[in-house]
Amino acid sequence: MIFSSLPFLLFFLPLFFVAYFLFTKRTVRNIILLAFSLVFYAWGEPIYIFLMLFSIMCDYIFGFYISKNIAEDKRDIAKRYVMASVIINLCILGFFKYTDFFINNLRLIPALSFLEPLGLSLPIGISFYTFQTMSYTIDIYRGDAKVQKNITSFGAYVAAFPQLVAGPIVRYRTIAEELQNRVENVPEIAEGLRRFTAGLMKKVFIANNMAAVADAIFAFAPEKAGALGMWLAVIAYTLQIYFDFSGYSDMAIGLGRMLGFHYLENFDYPYISKSVTEFWRRWHISLGTFFRDYLYIPLGGNRVSVPRWILNLMIVWFLTGLWHGAEWTFILWGVYFGVLLLIEKLFLQNNLLKVPVVRNIYTIAAFMFGWVIFRAESIPHIGQILSTMFGAHGKGSMLELASSGTIKPIYLVAGITGIICSVPISRKIKEFLTNRGKLAYIIDAASVLAVIYCLAMLAQGAYNPFIYFRF
Repeated sequence: MIFSSLPFLLFFLPLFFVAYFLFTKRTVRNIILLAFSLVFYAWGEPIYIFLMLFSIMCDYIFGFYISKNIAEDKRDIAKRYVMASVIINLCILGFFKYTDFFINNLRLIPALSFLEPLGLSLPIGISFYTFQTMSYTIDIYRGDAKVQKNITSFGAYVAAFPQLVAGPIVRYRTIAEELQNRVENVPEIAEGLRRFTAGLMKKVFIANNMAAVADAIFAFAPEKAGALGMWLAVIAYTLQIYFDFSGYSDMAIGLGRMLGFHYLENFDYPYISKSVTEFWRRWHISLGTFFRDYLYIPLGGNRVSVPRWILNLMIVWFLTGLWHGAEWTFILWGVYFGVLLLIEKLFLQNNLLKVPVVRNIYTIAAFMFGWVIFRAESIPHIGQILSTMFGAHGKGSMLELASSGTIKPIYLVAGITGIICSVPISRKIKEFLTNRGKLAYIIDAASVLAVIYCLAMLAQGAYNPFIYFRF
């Protein structure tokens, strides 16, 4: 089940809110949140609910013993429990996400060609909730969080449906206090609803329409797409992936707000960045800070020799790519950005990145070519896309794309809207309206119209893919 679906919007969410607000006791509300979250997860993959319950139980127990041993000044023993937590979580993630990837690569060796893939399906959201549970035990060991003694509250943290499927990655210490003492009131619910609606509109209107363009053109033979068509596909995908993921994050943050949780922001207009370094401070912030705090800094960060710093950075970006998927394209994508960041920090930050227009063009080109690698189905496909973009198969024709239905007026409107919403104009408009009393009702009126539009599109069976569902 995904947020941009009729079963979720018309059935699951209303039933959840009725059950949730029927009670006032915090413990009962956490139980309801946990129960509905498990139903939400089991909707698509019933068997894997036991895997999630296993993760919850393991890290709840590890957290208890880590805290207990630290209190008794037995940090060596506490550290073993932390290591056990990390190893178990990474083994679970590695087994389900990467086993077939390694088997398929080993099969390329003639002596190992007899190996057969296991055909494992990827548990939804496993990349997110394993990172969350690891952050819990590590933060207890570091003294950054206190142990959660109520297993229902801990389970509600791990399994909470607002951020379960595609993040943001919510660290326990961010909402530890709110698990027991959060406040749900009308202003918070209203603000959360506005945020959820904005994310839904991003997803349904912008991301889905851009997906229709990108997927159609990428499916063409290169000679049919031509340079113009392929550039259009890459631009469409650049908008799709941003509004697909940031839209989901907005919906997650909005739902959390309605329940009294204040999840941290996950995107901050990354497409206005003036360097790749800045881009990664603005894109998928929760993942970037996780790798920084739990891998890059413990490795020594940049407080080491230059060769070691280079190694640290490349390890982080190799694993960032691998985290996104068990494909060589994702690994190459991570290495690509790692190399770009090295080049920036070693050679560009004192010259090119100080030239106003040039730095913007460079950054846009950098992340767009990065999305080519991310979107490609294989390494050879990357070369095929890039060669087509630069004219190897002719310039292509927009008229042909329009006559075939690949380009429609609604797609153009969605694309222009996406470009406008990629910059902070919408935030400034919201601030302007909010600060002028009755004009703020325009936002609520627009939200109502947006919900009606989204429901109508979903009822018509509009194209509704979700990129991060497979991560």
